Order: sequence, then structure tokens, then C-alpha cells
Amino acid sequence: MAENPLVPVAQYLRMSTEHQQYSLENQSSAMQKYAESQGFVIVQTYSDAARSGLVLRRRTGLRQLLQDVVAGTSAHKAILVYDVSRWGRFQDTDESAHYEFLCKSAGIPVHYCAETFANDGSLPSLIMKALKRTMAGEYSRELSVKVLAGQKRLAAHGFKQGGVPGYGLRRMLLASNGTPKQLLASGERKSIATDRVILVHGPAIEVECVREMYRMLIEGGLSVSEIARELNRRGIRPSSEVCRSQATWNYQSIYQVLTNLKYAGIHVFGRSTQKLSTPTVRLPKSEWVITSGAFEPIVEPQIFDRAQQVLRSRTFNKSNQELLDDLRSLLAAEGQLTVRLIEHSWDMASPSTYKHRFGSLQEAYKLIGYGRPESFRNSEVRRRSQALRDELLSEIVSLYPGEIAIIRPGRKWRPRLQIRKGPVVSVLLARPVRIAKAALGWLVDPARRESRSVTLLARLDKAKSGFYDFHILPNIDRKRRFCIKSTDEWLRRGQRLPRLSDLLHVVDQVRAFRRG
Repeated sequence: MAENPLVPVAQYLRMSTEHQQYSLENQSSAMQKYAESQGFVIVQTYSDAARSGLVLRRRTGLRQLLQDVVAGTSAHKAILVYDVSRWGRFQDTDESAHYEFLCKSAGIPVHYCAETFANDGSLPSLIMKALKRTMAGEYSRELSVKVLAGQKRLAAHGFKQGGVPGYGLRRMLLASNGTPKQLLASGERKSIATDRVILVHGPAIEVECVREMYRMLIEGGLSVSEIARELNRRGIRPSSEVCRSQATWNYQSIYQVLTNLKYAGIHVFGRSTQKLSTPTVRLPKSEWVITSGAFEPIVEPQIFDRAQQVLRSRTFNKSNQELLDDLRSLLAAEGQLTVRLIEHSWDMASPSTYKHRFGSLQEAYKLIGYGRPESFRNSEVRRRSQALRDELLSEIVSLYPGEIAIIRPGRKWRPRLQIRKGPVVSVLLARPVRIAKAALGWLVDPARRESRSVTLLARLDKAKSGFYDFHILPNIDRKRRFCIKSTDEWLRRGQRLPRLSDLLHVVDQVRAFRRG
């Protein structure tokens, strides 16, 4: 008699930190033994290295597994996981059960290789699995409490817990006995758990620049925006080591230097919390860990306090009504309101202050009767479209981890998609417009710098809140804005994209057709 053929299965591996050096190997070894004992053969591996089990969005391996299972494209007949906690430490146990159910409903069961129970749907296994899921989530909650307590204890001793040092400062690595070891460059982290990190003065030119900012504010009477313009005029630039994404000074970067307590040698920890991957929550000052004299100050505490008094006198103590009155005065003097005018007016609060107080500048404009709602409609549409485009780019990259990346050649360029060993793909959104009484069209606004690139054209739905369809085109062969209909002949130059998961395949087809 012929031997029974081995059943093809996939294995899912996950380790939560980079320090678990052999975790994936140990999991794979145990699952290999389990597969041999059950008559399985492992034909595919999905893995998430150094990924927390709390949320799905950062786990590209599990997301790809679920996508393959739901799409019905997987060749395996079961999924092997080391134990329930490797599948996930989701805080809602129903979430873990949901992802397993997606696999089970597609005819692909999940096997937990190191558990003492068989995942066979029996009452004992269901009870044990529910208990294990709860325990997995509770482990993360308990660990979070312990880690936070440890961070607060270290912060109380003046040790930095993470983040960039800031302009004029650098991170110094200390041995467990307090002996300085080395300065940490941008992106470097300590490798020994007992080492600690403190802040020290950076290059002398940066330290002097920080002190000059305080002098310009207190003695020179300059506004925050004027300080930024003066530094840019002098050719002083933020350090690339600590401000890589910023080429020049702006209001926010100067304001950060003038208000952060670390420049007065005071370490503050716990301004906000994001426990267990939940949304960030601002904490009251009573819960902060504040340590005076933690670092050598760049400016004396008395100077720092004086700077805060100056800033408060200009903005913080102004009521909403006073801020609106300032806008009215500026409007009466200039005849119009713009972000540039507000930034260049020394007695005005910054645009970010109006955004913080009223939600947006446009809302503040409306409150003083400047402009009609229609005046802001286009900008609101552009903001929504930009958000949809960014979400689309992120979704595509998550579907193709390691295969597609988002690139941006320069500050004035829009983000685009770079296919590994392939072309750059321009992503263009087309907004719906009325072209007849009952007919709907789409307005295409070409990006001139991207007109020759392979293009993903995404047509928005009627409500402009989602996507109607997608097309892959060899290029955009026009330079000016134009309108297309639902079944426009112009779209036949390319191919319709039925699913985003087919993007690479359709791009190859369109490119091959163009070459042919």
C-alpha cells in the first residue's frame, strides 16, 4: 500500500523583542517536531520578528497570512503556531478568536503545538483556549505596569528613557557605576541593560545658539517666528544629527527650545501615556516625574522662568476673545488674513495657537466673519483627499512588505511608490464632478513631474470619502487638468485594478504591453 501523503501546512512565528535571539529558531524547531508527529510538512513560513502581539497593524506576517487565507490563494491546509500567546496578546480576547475563526471558516485550522490541549473544538479545549487568551492579555497588562514603574524610578534619578536629545544636547551613555562611556549618535541605543543615558551639552556652537534664542526673546523682544527668521537669515541650521527632517528653523522648532525644561537641566518624564498601544493620552502635571538638576543646564533656571513669563504674556494669558480681537485688528490693518501675515505680526499669537484654541485657522476666521464657508470648501476637500491618498499609500505598502516602499525625492515632491527592482509608481486621485444632469465624471489633475511614470489612478466615490475604482496606466499623457467619464476611452490605455493585492501583477502587465 502507498503511504499517506504529507499534509502541507504553514507555520507562524513571532517574537516580541530583538533580545529574544533564538526565539524564532526554538519555535520553528518545536513546530517541525509537531509536524512530523502529525504527518504534516511545512511548506510556508510567516513571521513577525521583534513585533508586539498587542495589535495587528504592525504585524505584517500575520496580516499576510490572513490575507492569503481569506483570498483562498494559500496552498497549506493548516497553520502551526507555537502557543496561544504567539498568536497574539490582544487585550480583547474576541480579537484573537476572530482571526482564528477567519482561518477556520476558510477550512484551515490553527494548531497550537506547545499547548497541552488539542485545538479540536471540544468543550475542554474551548475553555482552556479562552483562559490562555485571557492570560496572554493579562501578562501584557502586568508587564506594562512593571515597566512603567521601572521607568519612573530611573527617571527620578535623572536618566533619560528614550527619544531624541534635542538641539544643543546629546545623549551620554553611562556604565552602571556612573562612569561615562561614549556619546550616542542618532539611532544608536544602549546594548547593556544596566547602562544608563543622560543628556549632556552638544557642540559649543549649538549651545551658544540656544542661549542666543533666549536672549533674543527676553532682551531683544523678538517673537518666536522672528527668532526663526533671524536664525535662518544668519544661515544657522538645525543639527542634522538631531533634526534630520528639518532644514530650517520654524515656529514650532524654536518654541520647543524655549519651553522644554531640559534646557534648564530639569528632566520630565510621563507627560503622556500610550499604554498597550492605545491612543496617546495627555497626563496631568501631578502625575509627571520631574527631576531638577538632572542635567547640566544650558540656560540658568532663572532665565528659563523669565522666558516662560514673556511667552505667557504674549499668548497664554490671552483669552479666546482677545485672540479674535487681534485677528480683527490685523484684518482692519491689512485688508486680508493669511498665515504669513499672522506669522510676521509681532503682537499676534502664532497660527498654531489659533489652531489649538479654535480647531483651525478657518474656524477662527469664521468667528470674526471673515470669508464665507464656500471660501474654505476647496481647502477642506484637498485635506480630505490628501488623507485618503496617504492611507492608500500606507495600505499598499502593508500589503507588500519588503516589495514596495514610499519615497519622496525632495520636500516639494509628493510621496510615490517604489517597487523593488521595478518602476516608481505615481499615485493620483481623481475627484468626482457633475458633467451633466445625471452623469458623474472625474477630474484628473496631472502632476507634471510624474507625468511619465506608471500611474495608479484612484477615482473617489460620489461622497469623496472612499474609492470608486483603481486603474494602472503606463503614464499620464496630458499636462493640464481634464475630466473623464465612467467608462472613458482614455482609461483603455491601461488596465483596471480589481484588488490592491493585484497591483504588482497588473503593473507588470501594463509595462509589458507598453514595451510590446
